[in-house]
Amino acid sequence: MDIFEKITKHMGPLGQHQKWSHGYFSFPKLEGELGPHMTFRGKEHLVWSLNNYLGLANHPEVRAADLQGASDFGMAYPMGARMMSGNTKYHEQLERELAAFVGKPDAFLLNYGYQGMVSIIDALVDRNDVIVYDGESHACIIDGLRLHMGKRFVYQHNDIDSAAKQLARASKLVEQSGGGILLITEGVFGMSGAQGKLRELIELKKQYNFRLLIDDAHGFGTMGKTGAGTHEAQDCIEGVDVYFGTFAKSMAGIGAFVASTEEITNFLRYNMRSQTFAKALPMPMVIGLLKRLELLKNNDELRANLWNIAMSLQNGLRARGFDLGLTNTMVTPVFLKGELQEATALTMDLRENYGIFCSIVVYPVIPKGLIELRLIPTAVHTLEDVQRTLDAFSEVSDKLKSGYYKDNKFVEA
Repeated sequence: MDIFEKITKHMGPLGQHQKWSHGYFSFPKLEGELGPHMTFRGKEHLVWSLNNYLGLANHPEVRAADLQGASDFGMAYPMGARMMSGNTKYHEQLERELAAFVGKPDAFLLNYGYQGMVSIIDALVDRNDVIVYDGESHACIIDGLRLHMGKRFVYQHNDIDSAAKQLARASKLVEQSGGGILLITEGVFGMSGAQGKLRELIELKKQYNFRLLIDDAHGFGTMGKTGAGTHEAQDCIEGVDVYFGTFAKSMAGIGAFVASTEEITNFLRYNMRSQTFAKALPMPMVIGLLKRLELLKNNDELRANLWNIAMSLQNGLRARGFDLGLTNTMVTPVFLKGELQEATALTMDLRENYGIFCSIVVYPVIPKGLIELRLIPTAVHTLEDVQRTLDAFSEVSDKLKSGYYKDNKFVEA
């Protein structure tokens, strides 16, 4: 069969819906200044789908730093990969400050979070090593696993007994291969809002010899007394061997970093192919990230505002009988019972008649018969935004239970 012919017949689990979903459910265009109130298809919407946790995207000091960086250096500087010609004192300054903040000796900047995690995994292990990972790991972790030429074992999500069983299997294999074991989990799982059980996993080191890598994309800047991350929140900074954080969430930017010992960080500097063969982060982003990190470290009220909004939203939803799953972070999933046509109709009702924009998640990401509306609170939402959302969710929930959305009246044929 011709490759293009095959693709046309099988557009993929998401692509199969693109003819009717494109521009609305997929690839929607939110316009206006980044924040909780933006324009969608010409109408004002209350937006709960931006990972702008601390509200830094439009912070005046951040905007000024971004502008100054562009004015002083332009978008091209520095030219080349860091190893060859693209290194600067500002890149190194940001690495030092990040390492100190998350409690590690050294850190290495990454151009993007997704490709960064893929490349971290590829660099850390060889065919003799075994990876053990959480069953609900992010797609970037899964893609990193696909590069691994050795064995890998998955354990049930946040199930320590299951993790122990897989570590036992891995231990037997590495006794023969002479390799090691890398365990991978997340600090905050972005879909469910549940924290990874870092302390319990670290306790398993008393029985098994492994190293722990955590993806803390959602935890960096939001979790812990100072915002240093989920490992700070759980008081287990030392037990995390390799820490990964992204700038795309709390820092409202682009890029990521990995932090570990000086030796391991230097190994990654010289062996991560996605960085060795890619242009360095542009200077305006680096200058802007230095300002973002300064604000993150020195303005506790930003994180306090985030948690005030998150707890008000979650407590209000629970009081009205909504199922929020196992979230114990600011990520707010709302689980409803319904099929795909009901999910699309309900989401359109929320957007068209209530002016509320949030992300919708359905099968195959979650089990059939469930609808997840995923809300991301931020420090710049207000209690009025929360109340408006609570009232709207109560109304659409009643409609869903009554069968109002079964005929999919909102979706054009």
